[in-house]
Amino acid sequence: MTITITTSNVNGIRAAKRKGIMNWAATHTPDVWCMQEVRAPQEDVDPIFDEVGFEYSTAGAIDDPSALSAMNEVCRIKGRAGVGLLTDLPVVQRRYGLPGLGEDVDSGRWIEEDVTTPQGYGLTVVCVYVHAGNTDDPVKMEQKYRFLDVMLARLGELRDEAAHGGRQAVLCGDFNIAHTPLDIKNAKANEKHAGFLPQERAYVDKWLDDYEFVDVLRDLAGDIQGPYTWWSQRGRAFDNNVGWRIDYQFATPELAQCAQGFVIDKAPSYDARWSDHAPLTITYDV
Repeated sequence: MTITITTSNVNGIRAAKRKGIMNWAATHTPDVWCMQEVRAPQEDVDPIFDEVGFEYSTAGAIDDPSALSAMNEVCRIKGRAGVGLLTDLPVVQRRYGLPGLGEDVDSGRWIEEDVTTPQGYGLTVVCVYVHAGNTDDPVKMEQKYRFLDVMLARLGELRDEAAHGGRQAVLCGDFNIAHTPLDIKNAKANEKHAGFLPQERAYVDKWLDDYEFVDVLRDLAGDIQGPYTWWSQRGRAFDNNVGWRIDYQFATPELAQCAQGFVIDKAPSYDARWSDHAPLTITYDV
């Protein structure tokens, strides 16, 4: 059985709806859809997620709109962060927040869902939105590093469960770190900017080397420049493909080996975008 997993920073779910995200939902219907920067109160999120379910059912991906399971966590700071997870797979358990982080600024950044395929393959899906950070604001950088430090403990638990016959895991989201010069158009010019600092990139090294997670897209694409997932709204970054790869799927080894292919669904033109990020979809044969 193949399943498709999409991660996409929607840059505000209400704005994305106005710009056409429902058209995307109706034509793609991934089995798992992780969203970041939802940035909306619960009373606005619920009807939008219901509408996604309607689009899935109209497309024939599910029999009934209610068959699309939805979970999300709203950030306790209005207009910030927010993560959501939609799936048509059976859900076993849900967890909200990253254990050890209780500040408002850390809310709406980490949710987990244990799902099982009809064939019985168990999988933990994590939807992540890491702090962006800002080198001009030490407080924001401290928040980012604190979040990344606490992440390590949970990654170790997920790694150990997968290695001992438990559920495999995939972390999907906007990590706000370009790992290597292959993941950013102008590497040299950004070496002192948040998102490409050596200290930030070292965390990704640790996830891959010490915690044995696999950067699935890079594993599939090989050592090529890009492909990028985010383009600044300024200037002609999108038109000139001056981008960053900051949206990832990091999987435990067994699941990573099941990856069959990926798509970064970059919009055909600037005015056709519903976010400044493009959705990353990976197909797994589980």
